[in-house]
Amino acid sequence: MLVKVFGSAVFGVDATTVTVEVNVDKGVGYHLVGLPDNAIKESSYRIAAALKNNGYTLPVKKITINMAPADLRKEGSAYDLTIAIGILAATGQIKPEEVGKYIIMGELSLDGGMQPIKGALSIAIKAKEEGYKGFFLPKENVKEAAIVSGLDVYGVENVLEVIDFFEGKGTLEPTVINTREEFYKTLDYPEFDFAEVRGQESIKRCMEIAAAGGHNLILIGPPGAGKTMLAKRLPSILPPMTLKEALETTKIHSVAGKVKDTGLMNQRPFRSPHHNASSAALVGGGSYPQPGEISLAHNGVLFLDELPEFKREVLEVMRQPLEDREVTISRAKFTITYPSSFMLVASMNPSPGGYFNDPDAPVSSSPAEMQRYLSKISGPLLDRIDIHIEVTPVPFEKLSDTRNGESSVEIRKRVTKAREIQAVRFENFEHIHYNAQMSTKQIREHCVLDEISLQLLKTAMERLNLSARAYDRILKVSRTIADLEGSEKVAPNHISEAIQYRSLDRDGWLG
Repeated sequence: MLVKVFGSAVFGVDATTVTVEVNVDKGVGYHLVGLPDNAIKESSYRIAAALKNNGYTLPVKKITINMAPADLRKEGSAYDLTIAIGILAATGQIKPEEVGKYIIMGELSLDGGMQPIKGALSIAIKAKEEGYKGFFLPKENVKEAAIVSGLDVYGVENVLEVIDFFEGKGTLEPTVINTREEFYKTLDYPEFDFAEVRGQESIKRCMEIAAAGGHNLILIGPPGAGKTMLAKRLPSILPPMTLKEALETTKIHSVAGKVKDTGLMNQRPFRSPHHNASSAALVGGGSYPQPGEISLAHNGVLFLDELPEFKREVLEVMRQPLEDREVTISRAKFTITYPSSFMLVASMNPSPGGYFNDPDAPVSSSPAEMQRYLSKISGPLLDRIDIHIEVTPVPFEKLSDTRNGESSVEIRKRVTKAREIQAVRFENFEHIHYNAQMSTKQIREHCVLDEISLQLLKTAMERLNLSARAYDRILKVSRTIADLEGSEKVAPNHISEAIQYRSLDRDGWLG
């Protein structure tokens, strides 16, 4: 008897339906075809034990299983449940009429229990698009799949629950989640709050500007000045994610297997990879491509602590994703694109010893050592960072102050207002949403300077020996400062403040 059941394969962030054809005939043997990997080939042992331990059998007959399309490589152990249900239906141990109306995915334990799978949200979206009645998957993944409305999503803990459902015995109910209610539940309770930060008012202001315009940012300062603490609080002042952004972000984390019982992600991601991360870990890839840190930070913040400690070749692979806001991974037989629109926040010490031009510093570095340390960061990478800010240690008087600073919620209100102005400005552009994404053409259109501002910028470029690439960056940042004030035009005070945020462009910064 021939039976068709349906599973799904995830490529990039999208799913492709896989038809699992099970044919049981006279003879003896177990043949699995259709480009399965080793994890799928080993499934026969897991399936046999799971069925036997639940009162069913793997028949001693010739079982042929084809996973179509046959030229598409199938990976992972998530097809165990699909194949098991197909075998039971093909051998008449369960009724075969209904099994073809559902997507069935899950890894089996030897006792018939279910292990979580990756990409549940992408699979559920595809199942709804193709008109399937429902989706069976492990209970641990049910919340992320139940985000998709109009599809019956069943979270199961044991293969018996699925068998009983198709036999009409069980009382399995689909999981229903109010997506909007879940999404708005914890928006105003950030884990890290700027109210806890003592002093550093100029840095807070700088981070507010970065958040308002989506600008990349680098913090330079000695150990203990608070660079990491400030960076961790940046997501708390970013505008709340839209429902569309939340779905995009959850989809990527689902593919990477990082969404369990949380359902829809409503907080912007904050990723902080260690400086020994490889290129594949940062941008994605590997023999079985997976999204990297820059994609997991999509719609959020990627924090690179101690930037010069990262390998130069690892940092260089970020240049194209920073510009295009997506990363393409090419292999001989396929190409995968992952979205990677993130805010880059980097931190670094000004010298290998950690201190710069400080007579009381415990360790001093020679100019040659400093040059070698800073040369690890290339000009083209710095070119993609709009704001450079020096962080100085907080004096004792401010550290011991018991008064709380301004909360993240208050700062976020101003940031959101500025972003709303930008949304209107760029409403006719599909891929431009905030000031940091402006092209040269848009900069010329939206950053028109009066005579005083032009003269101020010219003087700054000459006296501070600012590089040519700093010019556009200053204009973008000044546009954001103007938006925070609700000003239509870029004024001289906006330009002068933006000029302060180009520390690394100053000739002679090394002393």
